[in-house]
Amino acid sequence: MSSELREKIIQFIYDEYVDDGTEVDDNTPLISSGLVDSFSMVSLKMYLEQEFEIEIDDDEASTEEFETVSRIQSLVNRKLQERQ
Repeated sequence: MSSELREKIIQFIYDEYVDDGTEVDDNTPLISSGLVDSFSMVSLKMYLEQEFEIEIDDDEASTEEFETVSRIQSLVNRKLQERQ
């Protein structure tokens, strides 16, 4: 699931936020680079909740947690573990 999870997150970011050929990998800064802004974070959070059937509390949806694909993937994995 981990590689599938990563690919889904990256694909969503490309589909929704990348329009200039920017490369996105596990460690690309999303927030500090301006690729994802506060409004985009809301749609990304909603996508993650719907796609992976998890609930991310507002205090967990921080700029630190959403800074890289790797951090987002860790957050989603934690939430998936909590469901079990």
